[in-house]
Amino acid sequence: MTRTTPPRPLDVASAFPKLAGMVRTATRLHPRPGSPTVRESSVGGPLLWPAGEAWPSCSAEHDAPFPLNTPEEVRTLRRIRAREEWTDEDHAEVSRIHAGHDPSLLPEGPHPLIPVAQLYARDVPDLPFPEGTDLLQVLWCPFIDIEDQPGTDAVQLRWRRAGEVAEVLAAAPEPAYVGTYELVPVPCVLHPERVREYPAAHDLSPEQAGRVPRGEGEGAAGYRGALSVAPGWKAGGWAAPFTFRDSGGPEELRCGECAAVGEPLLTLDHSEWNAETVSWRPVEEAADASSTPTEVTVGGGYTLQFYVCPADPRHPPVTVMQ
Repeated sequence: MTRTTPPRPLDVASAFPKLAGMVRTATRLHPRPGSPTVRESSVGGPLLWPAGEAWPSCSAEHDAPFPLNTPEEVRTLRRIRAREEWTDEDHAEVSRIHAGHDPSLLPEGPHPLIPVAQLYARDVPDLPFPEGTDLLQVLWCPFIDIEDQPGTDAVQLRWRRAGEVAEVLAAAPEPAYVGTYELVPVPCVLHPERVREYPAAHDLSPEQAGRVPRGEGEGAAGYRGALSVAPGWKAGGWAAPFTFRDSGGPEELRCGECAAVGEPLLTLDHSEWNAETVSWRPVEEAADASSTPTEVTVGGGYTLQFYVCPADPRHPPVTVMQ
């Protein structure tokens, strides 16, 4: 099903002429639970991975402050939660999964990464695909320390040419445990939609920022919630607004290999819309539709922003919790 963003409640370029030249195109991914294949763009789905290529892994010693679960336990928990009625066995199984496993059972690395997103250029044409590539794959290690330790091998990108993958890996390796099921995406099909965006307040000059309505209580036409950056999972465009701290400026976005200042690549948001951003809710959405289809939660419900090196997109990404 197509997903369509309603028109913005205000024409930003007319209301704020100095922002007219700052418009960018982003692709809202509109992930929804489904059964994607390796030949489709997806969130949390199977990857078009060459059978002869090593699966990426993470060598970091992860912080595991909570009881652990296996990937299969995460899938079981979600299957049970989707049922309208639970049996006694279901209740017992959910209790067992919530109790988890002792963190001391976490084996030493390397830990296989899990798929986060797969994006074909045909669906997200505005991303900076390196010459000769048409597929971006994003993977990470599902432990909470990825939220504030950018530049490690716990978050990795792969840019490849889909037509060069002759034999596809039949079954991807999985980690023995995950640190939290909130970093394991529900497999989702995508409904890409290109939209126009304007910069969040932290990307405006002080003069520009002083001319637009900011913060809470601005109503349906508030700049942050309704007029600037689209909520939800998206590719390209402007970076998500900072919600719990101030921006660290260009220095925190510098590539670890060449020091170039990163550009927004991918935005992973807790919800597709909320009370402040409800004007972005697609017009086709059912009244009872979930605003959290991927079930990914970063931090306390923040956004994880991926920044890509403009000099070479193959350099490791910078990730910032915003």
